[in-house]
Amino acid sequence: MSVLEVAGYEDASEILRHKDLRQSMYDAGAVITDRVLLTLHGNEHRERRLLEFRVFRRDFFHHYETDVFPAALRETLDPFAARGGGDLLDFAYRVTMNLSADFAGIDRPARSFAETEQLLKLVRTFSEGATMVHSTRDTAAVNREVRAALAELDEVFLRPSIARRQVLLAKFAQGGVTEDDVPRDVLTVLLRNEDRLNLPADVLLREIAFYLQAGSHSTGNSTAHAFHDLACWLADHPEDEARLQSDPFFLQRCVFESFRLHPASPVAWRRPVCPVSLAGGRTATEEDTVILDLHAANREPAVFGADADRFNPHREVRRPIPPYGLTFGTGVHTCLGRDLDGGVIPSADSDPATHQYGIVTRLLAELRAHGARPDPDRRPTRATHTQRPNWGTYPVVFDAR
Repeated sequence: MSVLEVAGYEDASEILRHKDLRQSMYDAGAVITDRVLLTLHGNEHRERRLLEFRVFRRDFFHHYETDVFPAALRETLDPFAARGGGDLLDFAYRVTMNLSADFAGIDRPARSFAETEQLLKLVRTFSEGATMVHSTRDTAAVNREVRAALAELDEVFLRPSIARRQVLLAKFAQGGVTEDDVPRDVLTVLLRNEDRLNLPADVLLREIAFYLQAGSHSTGNSTAHAFHDLACWLADHPEDEARLQSDPFFLQRCVFESFRLHPASPVAWRRPVCPVSLAGGRTATEEDTVILDLHAANREPAVFGADADRFNPHREVRRPIPPYGLTFGTGVHTCLGRDLDGGVIPSADSDPATHQYGIVTRLLAELRAHGARPDPDRRPTRATHTQRPNWGTYPVVFDAR
């Protein structure tokens, strides 16, 4: 068995789109990722993705961003603002946790602080399981914790959510309710297609758990990175404060640039399902692992300029390369939540009033409106439970504006 490493942007992009290379980095986290959408390949992946994509459409993202998200944001931000500050990661995880639960199909009847706290605790455990390959902890201990967390999610949240949807779907079939009365989320889509998908209960549980994990923690980490990058940039370029006020799309450009520098996973792993020819005359077989260095690919000077390893929101990237590089992947495994997190890339005729900015940009805009800045008395710390370069804590204070 060989490990073949790829760092170039074009080569990595081509491999991500290759139909004979399957996702393999999450094999180590099978306790949470076995047979979830992320790890499927071929026809099974295509069929489930097409079904779940019914939820992840731009019109619905826009509805969530402009109608659902602001209420969840205020509900979470107000206590932090009242205290004058707090931990940015804790705040971001709470906001995105509730939004991810709505998308996944997990009901929160009380919509209380305690309910969110319980889900966050479970999702932190799922996140450790999913990223097992980068964990610094004992594998057996993490697996035990993930299995216990899955059982708790199933009993407390998933089964009641399934039961409510089954009642509504039965009423809909009999004409007792309309389509508008049926939730539009991943769980409902899967339940409506049970016969077609033949999903065992354990697979359904892991699918919903993985959506909760990916939706909340990845977005929370991205928010912390973007906040830090922007704060450092403005400290050195105070003139761009005026640009943030005058250009409605500039904050989103800052977020895209931060996405590029900090992909949720700094590497992607692929394994061939048959012998595959790679750039440079190399061949990968079924026993080999191809590791794509997304961190390096997103910082390639030939693609992103001589200062590619630095944050520069004024960067111009040639089309069709997106400003965030390969952070959301490309091809059949492109992140379904890309437009929800990052929004849509503005065009020359984009209307600022109706543009979809993405929830990370919305989060940063709201934090700025409350005068959020890094806490001068408490420095942020790096996460220690993972090799991924994420923040572990990020204290902020709010200056009234």
